Amino acid sequence: MPLIADYAITPDVLDSASYTSEEVCRFCLREINQVMRSEGLVRDLRAGEWRRLFASDCRSWHRLAKELVRKLVTEGRLISFPPQLPTAPSDDQDWCEEAVLTDGKEPYMGGIVVTEPIKAAYKTDRRVERVDRLNMAAWWSCRSPSVRLSRTLHDYQEHLGPILRCANSLQFIDPHVNPTMRRYSQFVDLLSMAGGRSPRPTVEVHRVCYEGSGLGRSLPDIESLEQDFRTALAAGLRKVGLRVEVFVWDDFHDRYLISNLIGVSVPNGFDTTTNTEAKTTWGRLGKKDRDDIQREFDPASERHRLHRRFSIP
Repeated sequence: MPLIADYAITPDVLDSASYTSEEVCRFCLREINQVMRSEGLVRDLRAGEWRRLFASDCRSWHRLAKELVRKLVTEGRLISFPPQLPTAPSDDQDWCEEAVLTDGKEPYMGGIVVTEPIKAAYKTDRRVERVDRLNMAAWWSCRSPSVRLSRTLHDYQEHLGPILRCANSLQFIDPHVNPTMRRYSQFVDLLSMAGGRSPRPTVEVHRVCYEGSGLGRSLPDIESLEQDFRTALAAGLRKVGLRVEVFVWDDFHDRYLISNLIGVSVPNGFDTTTNTEAKTTWGRLGKKDRDDIQREFDPASERHRLHRRFSIP
């Protein structure tokens, strides 16, 4: 299971009339609220028709439901999907069918959250589970704050794919990243996954001003370092309509991917190998730590001394 997953939620889940009591409703909505806002994305079915339902008083939407939808919008966690059914859904089962059909366009990392009557119509479909029995679904119960993976481009793309495709802002923080080096030669492929969309995301790469470590440290010419980045990245970034800003700092050690959706600790950085036996462990950061790291690499914070800043292409 990836560190972040995508889900669909049928409207009845957010309707207080679907529950036997206010207490049960609050419990279920608080649980999905916590998960969706810390490690989730939600499919905005039919190109925004799903979201627009909650702007009306056509149903008894719970206040927590309205708050959840509002937060999903402001935090960039709603992912628009084009219509699948030929006509707009007329009931909750239609909305579930709409959600199921989007799986053919892009398979779910998570699944579809429904209420008991809708699950009854999809008894054998493991992608669909009741909101009050989510722990029965493998895609819910196997969630984890960490993941063990091979240090290959394939595994990096699999686990970072939802973040790179959906985040509005991305910071790749790795002190030794240099795309002209063999071990970082696939870094451009990772960056390119964030391209091909409008509006394009804000993408930053952060590294240090020196090469090597300890007694083997050397200070390369900054002009040459900048040229290395341009030579290795410009063509690939231009192809996907992406612009990357590179920051060269005095010193730092830890490696991260920081985005508006999630922060990930990546201890070995973004270098890759073809050896599938070479493993690493990534961990999802709490929001407070994610935000603090983002501030650390803001030039205005002055926590590090900035040696160079340039954009590609």
